[in-house]
This record gives sequence, C-alpha cells and structure tokens, in this order.
Amino acid sequence: MTDFIEIDFLEAGDKGSGDAIAIRRRRNGTDWIYIVDGGYADDGQKLVDHIRDYYGDPSYIDYVVLTHPDADHASGLATVLNEFNVGCLWMNRPWEHVEELMPRFERYQDRDRLIARLKRDFPKAAELEEIANDKGIAINDAFLGTRIGEFTVLSPSRATYLDLIVESDKTPVPASKMAALLDAVTAALWGEENLKGDSEGTSAENETSVVQWADVCGRKVLLTGDAGVRALSEALEGAAVLGMSTDGVDWFQVPHHGSRRNLSSEVLDDWLGQKLAEPPNDASAPAIISANHNDNEHPKKAVVRALIHRGRRVIQTNGALCTSTNGAPTRAGWTAATPLEYPEDQED
Repeated sequence: MTDFIEIDFLEAGDKGSGDAIAIRRRRNGTDWIYIVDGGYADDGQKLVDHIRDYYGDPSYIDYVVLTHPDADHASGLATVLNEFNVGCLWMNRPWEHVEELMPRFERYQDRDRLIARLKRDFPKAAELEEIANDKGIAINDAFLGTRIGEFTVLSPSRATYLDLIVESDKTPVPASKMAALLDAVTAALWGEENLKGDSEGTSAENETSVVQWADVCGRKVLLTGDAGVRALSEALEGAAVLGMSTDGVDWFQVPHHGSRRNLSSEVLDDWLGQKLAEPPNDASAPAIISANHNDNEHPKKAVVRALIHRGRRVIQTNGALCTSTNGAPTRAGWTAATPLEYPEDQED
C-alpha cells in the first residue's frame, strides 16, 4: 500500500491573513492527522469541514500544534479541540515556567499574580488550555528536539523561549505593522532585494513560533509559523545540534504571510540556497504563503522576488492549497495552483 503525505494550507481570515494547516500522513495503511494552527475563530469550522471532507471523516486527530498564541493562529483551534478527540495538544505556555520567569519580573514576585498576568497576556493559549483540560487532552511543550509525529521542532529552545517572553511587548497592532501599509514601491532589477528581517525584525511573540522540520516520503518540509530571522537562524543551529541535515528544502512555508520583516537575504541563502544569476526556466519547489487574497498588506513584493531569486515557485493560498507526494488521493475539481509572477518592483 502506498505511503504518502499531504499538507493543506487553508486560506484563513477575511481581509487579514492567518495560518491554518492540515496534514495527513499515511504509512502502511494507517493515517496520522496533524493540525498546525487554526486561523481566526471563523476558520476553525472551515478546518474541521476540510478534514472531514478530504481525510476520510475521522473522529480522532493525533496531533494539534499551536506555533504561537496570536489570534490569527490560535482562535480556530478551539473548534478543532471541541469537534474531535485529540491525542495531544503541543503548545508552549509561559505560566508553566513561572519559577524560572519570576526572578526576571521585578514587579511580580507573587507566583499566582504572575501566572494570572501571563494568562491575561496570552488569552488564546489560556483558552485552549482550559478546553484541553476539560476534555482530558494532554498538553506538551514544543521546544528544540521535540518529536511530533514525523516532525521535529528546531526552534525555539527552552532558554530562547523564556528570553522572548521577557522581551515581549504585547500590543494590539504594532506601529511598525501599520506603517507597512504606507510602503512605496520602486522598480528593481533582477536579484535586488530589500528585506527587513535584519534591520527591523519581527516581534518577540512571532519569534517564539514553533519551527518544524520533516524529511518524509522523499520531501524535506519546513513549517515556520510567524518565525523571524532570529528563530530561523536558531532553527538551523538546532538542526546542527540534533545532527540533522537541512539541505534542499522541498516545501517551504514562508513565515508571517510573506512579511519582509521576518526574512533576510542571508537567512534565505542559508535555508534555500544562493540567488540565481538569472530567472529560472522551471521553478518547481514550492514556497507557500498563507495570505488571504483580500489582504492588501501581504505578501510583500520584496519577499516574492527574493523567493523567485532562489528558484522557488511562489504560491499564495486561495481557498485551500494542497501539496502532496505520489500516492495521495486525487481530489475532484482541484487543479494546479498558479504561481505568483515575478514583481518588477519592490517596497522601499
């Protein structure tokens, strides 16, 4: 019987973008189902319906992973936990490490006060924890070296995660994100790049994203959540510590819906290889961007350009996007995705 893996990236959100990923792995006739993030609240039912429609209407989900507790990743998972029997929820909760964090919060030397504060700061994770506890679903940390089915966590390490929690500055809409709406664009030649991951970077919350790696069915897969340059660099170091080779990524999830604050030319060189001297004739390896088609902010042209510079076929979610290996079931009415064209300009 044929073994396969299929990964579905659902278009999450309405105008803003989110992440909602469903994965089915079949080995020796047995299926394992993974969920990685669940988008916004309204996306939860779409994710449930998709699993029932295309994964054989299961009642059981083996693994649910929350990469980080932003609303556009976490909210829909409440529906998933309520609708299915779930083997384990993998997510990192700062209040589970309160003894180590207390010395670093001068204003919070009372354990219960700090726990309450952290749960207020990360309400979506607290909500998922409550649902899981009510249903008897195990919750595990997802730090460097953790195995989740076929996937291995490359970032964050426990130490880095705690550092990032201390650095976190929770705000509803960061000023830098609003400013991105005003970006001007200018013409650019082949190979020119203007990514901002080194100079501006992304938030500490995004850098806590669980970065996962799998080498399965002849495909090397990197799932990134909203990771930035710091997390992606640590993921490379983590792979080296674990003795894993990350050469030749076949399926690359572009972090944070194609934001240029999450990537640098150097980190793309490290993960995807050096820029090509000229446009590729046949770009086959996909780079998948979870960005709503109504999102005027994502993906950034600079990011699309940088990915094509490295020979990637750049695909943006539109409804649902499936990547799969040979042997995965065919789906009536599904057609090949149209890749994004190479932008002749980019953001200043």
